[in-house]
Amino acid sequence: MKHLSYKLVQSQFGEIGIVWKSENRNARIIHVLLPKSGRKMEQVIRKAYPDVVLSSTLTAEKICKELGQYLNGRLIDFSLNSIDLLQLYNFQKKVLLLDKQIPYGWVSTYGRLAKKLGRPGAARAVGTALARNPFPIIIPCHRVIKSDGSLGGFGGGLKLKRQLLEFEGVGFDQRGRVVSIVNSQEQ
Repeated sequence: MKHLSYKLVQSQFGEIGIVWKSENRNARIIHVLLPKSGRKMEQVIRKAYPDVVLSSTLTAEKICKELGQYLNGRLIDFSLNSIDLLQLYNFQKKVLLLDKQIPYGWVSTYGRLAKKLGRPGAARAVGTALARNPFPIIIPCHRVIKSDGSLGGFGGGLKLKRQLLEFEGVGFDQRGRVVSIVNSQEQ
């Protein structure tokens, strides 16, 4: 029998929610929810997952600790072992696994990821797959930008996307574009 549980992580950016399913003592993260202004995270989680209960497991505690460390400036290489990749459709899984390879402090573009996947005209599809990323920060979709250096989109909002990139040391010009795409990773 599957049980849905959640835990809240306090951060300088706001409250982050983590939802996981437990089955036969196995816990798999199914969703990381980013803060949205004016909305209480617990209400957001309960609306999306009505049967969820506040709980904790070793897996959830580990992820919460790592998220807290990352949001306090520590370089964390999040493991994919504790997230439920089975909920992803095939193309999205390929996009997210490629996105996961973008290192801390680097950016790539939607077009570069599409080209790397062998689908050079699929930048918009890559953007859609990233927009539906159920594991933001763990799979760092905030590190993908538009080819002109502008931010594109982000489930946590563009302000948070920029804050996360600045937090990682990415610079911006006066127009709000990433300073040097040329020096960004060829992902």
